[in-house]
Amino acid sequence: MKFINYLESITGISVYPMASLLIFVLFFTAVSIWVTRVDNGLISHMGNIPLDDNNEK
Repeated sequence: MKFINYLESITGISVYPMASLLIFVLFFTAVSIWVTRVDNGLISHMGNIPLDDNNEK
């Protein structure tokens, strides 16, 4: 028996693909909005963290 046959026998299984798509779209939208609004100084600071020899926090 193929795996698709097991999925077809589960009632309400069609909710999960829609829920995962909704979560992905919300996360992608939130990250996109954050990227467009974030300060360039913060991006510069975060980019230089691996290169800093100081142990400042």
